[in-house]
Amino acid sequence: MTPTTLQIPELIRTLRKRLNLSQEKFAARLGVSFQTVNRWEKGRAVPSPMAIKLIELQLRQMGERGADLLEAYFSDGG
Repeated sequence: MTPTTLQIPELIRTLRKRLNLSQEKFAARLGVSFQTVNRWEKGRAVPSPMAIKLIELQLRQMGERGADLLEAYFSDGG
């Protein structure tokens, strides 16, 4: 399962804040532009499938700090 279009802004913002990163630094970590992250957070654009995979990877690398977000946004329910 992947996050829905309506969930993406909240997911991106929450993840970025947990990592204590600005939009610029979060963008650099994912290999996208600041404007791209800004558009994701405002709901004006959605991440590509590759960017979604990178976001999921960031959550997995966080361990317990990202476990609830993984469950909420990426769980397949079983």
